[in-house]
Amino acid sequence: MIGSDDRKDGLGTLETLTTTLIDSINGYRDAAENADGSRFQEIFRRNADERSRVVEELRSEIRRLGGNAPDDGSFLGATHQRFLDLKAAITGRDDQAIINEVERGEDYLKEKFEAALKLDMDPEARTVVERAYQSVRQGHDQISSLKHGLEA
Repeated sequence: MIGSDDRKDGLGTLETLTTTLIDSINGYRDAAENADGSRFQEIFRRNADERSRVVEELRSEIRRLGGNAPDDGSFLGATHQRFLDLKAAITGRDDQAIINEVERGEDYLKEKFEAALKLDMDPEARTVVERAYQSVRQGHDQISSLKHGLEA
């Protein structure tokens, strides 16, 4: 049986994953705005939309567990985003640089989900996190493949 401490821990994990995913949505939208190639813009927009869908699933699970679902990303994510905006204004970006940044974010996100899946949590919450992780892993692998394709 899941106790209230486990529920609280599970809520914290779900909230952290949700804010991190929101950071990822913001990163994908930023990447779509700054990419030169329309092919990349479309991929980034689709990934942002997919992440939005996953965020809604996590929010729904947070509410089911009695928590307050986050509406925005993390402070760290916002700070990182501002730095990227400044960097873009100063140096300009090409598609390779954007994809490198997106892949770095994907690596971070994948690690967060893998760490979360090692924790004890409500079985229904675990199922939602596992589904979200599958989406995250697909996005990660897609961006990694794009990066390696550009490097070839």
